[in-house]
Amino acid sequence: MDPVIIVGAGPVGLCLALSLTRRGVPVVVLDESDGQDEIRPARTAVLRQDTAAALARLGCGDTLASEGTRWTAWRTMRRRRLVDRVAFASRIPDDAAPVALDSPLHLPQHALTRALRAALAQEKLAQIATGSRLAELEQDEHGVSAHTRGSNGTWWRGSYLVGCDGPRSTVRKLLEIRFPGRTAVERHAVAALRTELPWPGEALLHRSPGRHGGGSGTSTGFGGPVGEVSARPLPDGVWRLDWLLPPGRELVTPDALVARVRESLAGWAADAGEESGRGAALPVPPYALLDTGVHTVHHRLAKTWRRGRAFLAGDAAHLLGALGTQGLDEGLRDAGNLAWKLGLAWHHGGSETLLDSYQAERRDAVAARLRATDQALPLLRDGRAVRWRTVLPGVARGQSALLTDGHLGRGPLGAPPSYPRTPLATPTGQPGTVAVGTRPGAPVADVPVTAGDGSVVRLRDRLGHGLLVVLVAPGTGVWDRRHWQSAGLMPQLTAAAEALPMPAEILVTESYPGAPAHTVLVVRPDGHLVTAHSGVRPAELSACADAVRGGGGFAYGDGAGYGRRAWGAGAAGGSGSSSGELGGSGGAGALGALGGAGSSGPTGSSGAAGTSGAAEAAGASGGPGDSAACHDGGGDDGGNGGAERAAARGEGAGARGEGPGDPRPAGAAVDPLVAPVFHSEGD
Repeated sequence: MDPVIIVGAGPVGLCLALSLTRRGVPVVVLDESDGQDEIRPARTAVLRQDTAAALARLGCGDTLASEGTRWTAWRTMRRRRLVDRVAFASRIPDDAAPVALDSPLHLPQHALTRALRAALAQEKLAQIATGSRLAELEQDEHGVSAHTRGSNGTWWRGSYLVGCDGPRSTVRKLLEIRFPGRTAVERHAVAALRTELPWPGEALLHRSPGRHGGGSGTSTGFGGPVGEVSARPLPDGVWRLDWLLPPGRELVTPDALVARVRESLAGWAADAGEESGRGAALPVPPYALLDTGVHTVHHRLAKTWRRGRAFLAGDAAHLLGALGTQGLDEGLRDAGNLAWKLGLAWHHGGSETLLDSYQAERRDAVAARLRATDQALPLLRDGRAVRWRTVLPGVARGQSALLTDGHLGRGPLGAPPSYPRTPLATPTGQPGTVAVGTRPGAPVADVPVTAGDGSVVRLRDRLGHGLLVVLVAPGTGVWDRRHWQSAGLMPQLTAAAEALPMPAEILVTESYPGAPAHTVLVVRPDGHLVTAHSGVRPAELSACADAVRGGGGFAYGDGAGYGRRAWGAGAAGGSGSSSGELGGSGGAGALGALGGAGSSGPTGSSGAAGTSGAAEAAGASGGPGDSAACHDGGGDDGGNGGAERAAARGEGAGARGEGPGDPRPAGAAVDPLVAPVFHSEGD
């Protein structure tokens, strides 16, 4: 079968390529650059716990540890008063750590890209074609053909193609997918410098800094007082400082930026001096300016993320970043979501339900993030007198708390997404289903688990290969693995996992939030809960696995690239599901005494291929000057110098169910001249 073509060699494209090769899928990465990434200390990435863990599993753990830093605390100041301070855990404790206690990871983006390139270079199934600019794209029922220009200009043939080529995506334009949204939602002046601040290792959000902190407005080129400045530490005494700029497109001059740096450093030193009784008149602390820039935040959402065998991911599919939200985080989640689905489709053939679920899950999640941000922006930036409960129902907290949530990955602005309406949900009304502390479709808690080799690891460390079947068995930590692996429910669970229609690994945990003893959790490869059952239920487990793979009807055997990681010998699973059930568990022992095994039922028949949805749900209209999810730019995706004007009617975030076929004839070329044009400043 032909490889998967990935257009774009940024962090999202490289992460997707690595994830696919680890699943035994060959990839070709089309990189229009020369493969050398520009070193920009002021261009950094803030990674949440789930995306940082995913990168570590792909082999970037050493780079994350050496080039990145985790903050010891997050400080929020208003004028010269400390409003809040969130302290982070110095390490992950033995039990599951609350999300709020674990710091985000902050590192230069060029270091992340370099680490991903190095890891991909070690993969035999990967080919990176530098100097390859996509020019044409054609599809048929068997695959995708891509023509490139440049030093490696040629035709490439692939089974699927994914556009990870950024805001100006050529793939999106060739597919004629609109990219509506809002231009210049926020603008920030950015500087990377080496200095000492009064709060070593702590990140700072300073609102309304006034005369101290760089908000006097005396410097030319910023268009008025600065309403907000943040300072986030990096390794080796380097800090990234961001000043929120007033609305408009006034040029930020180098002199103005240097003046703001000096004012901010002097103001913070003065405040610290007053706190320690030394007085406020302190000189500017020594600093070395390393890099500067202007970062413009746009909010856009592609109308569809799939056309036939072509997909969009990362900045090619969405743009966000206001109020501390992180577009790269969402792009890496796109890659994690799409990789395991393309892996199944490449090895065994994928149903339309499986492939369509990528858009249904990820586009809805990003649209919800954009809606929450657009609803909060008027309060946090325009000062409108709107009741909190009318803006974010159920949330009655201060503005600073909401901003903190966005920066730290909590709440509607920052928490990892859930997929409660996924097309891959299990059938409703399954017998034996139990409620636990995680709802179906939500990310699972990162509890300690015991793997098949007896090692104790975090649950998140085992993601990415196949299903995880997690047994909650209190007291097993004191047992010798040689004894309890063959006792209690384990033989039944091993037999049930081996018969599943997709690869699975069995794990055991002492406890899971809200789960009683002998609960069996089914977890997707990307870490989202499928369901939880009381005890071992082979028929229901098989139905869960069939739902997760989209009900495509393919049989799982010993396919290349998918090594089974179970507790016993990995015999190939049969197609369909067994209608027989194994005997129930006994009551003795920590794991329960082994009950008698029921007779195996006949092999289930293959399920019918899923059909794609055809309906399009209309999103709610936004009021004039506001936004429901993204404003439609009147059919034009914008240009330089503020040429775009948002239409008065907000474009809703209704999800589109793609039809199974492309309306164009097979092999028909797309005219790139009719595709929308997008301009991004400083991204």
